[in-house]
Amino acid sequence: MEFTIGQVAAILQGKVEGDETQKVYRLDKIQEGKEGGISFLSNEKYQSFIYETEATAVIVSENFTPVKEIKTNLIRVKDAYTGFTTLLEAYSQFSKMSLVGVQEPSYMDSSSEMGENGFRGAFSHIGKLCKIGSEVKIHPQVFIGDNVKIGDYTIIHPGAKICSGTVIGNNCEIHPGAVIGSDGFGFAPQPDGTYKPIPQIGNVIIEDHVSIGANTTIDCATMGSTIIKRGVKIDNLVQIAHNVVIGEDTVIASQTGISGSTEIGKNCVVAGQVGISGHIKIANRTTIGAKTGISKTIKKEGETIFGYIGMEMKNFLKSYSIFKNLDVLENRLRELEKKP
Repeated sequence: MEFTIGQVAAILQGKVEGDETQKVYRLDKIQEGKEGGISFLSNEKYQSFIYETEATAVIVSENFTPVKEIKTNLIRVKDAYTGFTTLLEAYSQFSKMSLVGVQEPSYMDSSSEMGENGFRGAFSHIGKLCKIGSEVKIHPQVFIGDNVKIGDYTIIHPGAKICSGTVIGNNCEIHPGAVIGSDGFGFAPQPDGTYKPIPQIGNVIIEDHVSIGANTTIDCATMGSTIIKRGVKIDNLVQIAHNVVIGEDTVIASQTGISGSTEIGKNCVVAGQVGISGHIKIANRTTIGAKTGISKTIKKEGETIFGYIGMEMKNFLKSYSIFKNLDVLENRLRELEKKP
């Protein structure tokens, strides 16, 4: 994709110093900038490169004052780092949404419908009675089961599996290999020691502006719905069990596992490799440190929880300071016991 410097400045609400008609089509590091590239300068450590770079344009902050002649074009914005981040977001969005049409071979059942400016990649499959919105991008080898609903501007990356009955909102992104709506882990123990499967007849509901990481799995509900609310961001390799509810704008890092029927509040932060038991509730704005185990309901909002058996972080650190010195304390105790 190619843009004039003036068009980039308009996106960033910045001002051009130089020739705004010149074109850029690539994002470069400032020290590696070449003709046709656009870069940014926000760190003083890299200031020397702005006098040497061959990039066609460089984004700088409003207060940047050059000490030597600059050959490149400048785009002045309030904050260069934020401006370049905005450009990255715009570039990424343009790239993702530029695909339109149908690659063959692909399949969509005649009872299903898809809105305008969509994309269906090769070897994708869309089942019966699906309703898919406008500007939806379905990449190659995506499977979509029957009775699935997908809102506008949602992107489903290669190899993702969207099982029957799933509902996905607007502006969502499902990354490669994710599985949404597979059976929950439901088995009833029998007197003879065997396990009888419990049919999982519910679905998954994903609200707007949700991101699901690669190879993450979200199980359908036994009955009712597993619900991922608006703005939730889930990393790769996360397991979310049946009937879980995750509140608005909560973020969950890789290799976390959440057991069935647990409810996590809004604006929570769950770090990597956290394990959460089933049928409990996590209060809003809770932060859970890496490798923490949560086995009981957390009622107080805004706490930071840490430790193999999760507890309030300050208490855990106090307890750990004692635990790591247990051998010393034991020796002192034995010496005291020997005294008359």
